Amino acid sequence: MVQVAVLGANGHTGRFVMAELRRRGANPIPAVRPGTILPGARRLDFDDPESLDQALRGAQAVINCAGPFLDTAEPGARAAIRAGIPYLDVTPEQITVMNLFDRLDAEARAGGVTIVPAMAFYGGLADLLATALISNHGVADRIEVGIALDSWHPTPGTRLTGERNIYPRMVVRHGELVAQAALAPTRQWRFNPPFGNQAMTGVQMAEIVLMHRHLRAAEITNYLNDKPLADLGDPATPPPVASDERGRSSQQFVVDVRVEHAGQHSRATAAGQDIYAITAPLVVSACLDLISKGGGEGGVRAPGELFDARVFLTALSPDLTTAFQPAIQTQGRQVRAMASAPTP
Repeated sequence: MVQVAVLGANGHTGRFVMAELRRRGANPIPAVRPGTILPGARRLDFDDPESLDQALRGAQAVINCAGPFLDTAEPGARAAIRAGIPYLDVTPEQITVMNLFDRLDAEARAGGVTIVPAMAFYGGLADLLATALISNHGVADRIEVGIALDSWHPTPGTRLTGERNIYPRMVVRHGELVAQAALAPTRQWRFNPPFGNQAMTGVQMAEIVLMHRHLRAAEITNYLNDKPLADLGDPATPPPVASDERGRSSQQFVVDVRVEHAGQHSRATAAGQDIYAITAPLVVSACLDLISKGGGEGGVRAPGELFDARVFLTALSPDLTTAFQPAIQTQGRQVRAMASAPTP
């Protein structure tokens, strides 16, 4: 039986991940911080490398669900490198993903250990949708991500991350990561029913960094509709409440990725229920795929670099409903801004 360590197994997303691993026939090894109670769980201290090594003992991979990832991602990934096993996390934080790329990529490649940050609703999902629209060596003038939620009841972990994440939000302009302007961009976005026309605000999350890592795009921007932002900004908004036997809330979402290149437009959408719950099949599918392939090629990698995006996303049905318009055919064309953009 496949053994997967789950750091932060007692958290809201961690519980979904534990259940998904069991559903897929894997054996989760739970690990929790001191002061929390989960029968049979290993104790976990991110300030103590030996504690991390013990938490990963016997595991074939590790999924980190313990935020804020500003504190936990790098120690967790370093422990995975020491253990020689793949590391995946579900961070939404741009700065965390950038730090992993900058600080651990060379070490992970040298050790043959694959590290996949942000394999989650915020991050990996939009990266895979965009990848499905652009051929392996393609480029784009513009990638825009529109995310619509009918509501957002944040977990305590989400609120804590928001308080801690004071770093500039990054967009891609002229092929480079740059800080978003002080006044976030706004626009209207027409989604398919039931969301329809939505007022949107630029909210840059981990997917921007992931896409910039391996997709050649002159501009990349992420937008979120205003209703969940109002929920998130209201301290009285309660945490999510289970509405079905799987523990999912009733929250509905759609992610709409639009790519423009040389006057051509393509689009990919993904819709489902509960942004926290959908993270579990995303990260568990990626984890088990890496294990089946012997751990991957090593290095800090974006999901779109590792998986056949369209096949990966389609396999998540019925939890995720996806639709794709024709992919861009670049035929070797490039936009001038791509001269300095990173290559895979």
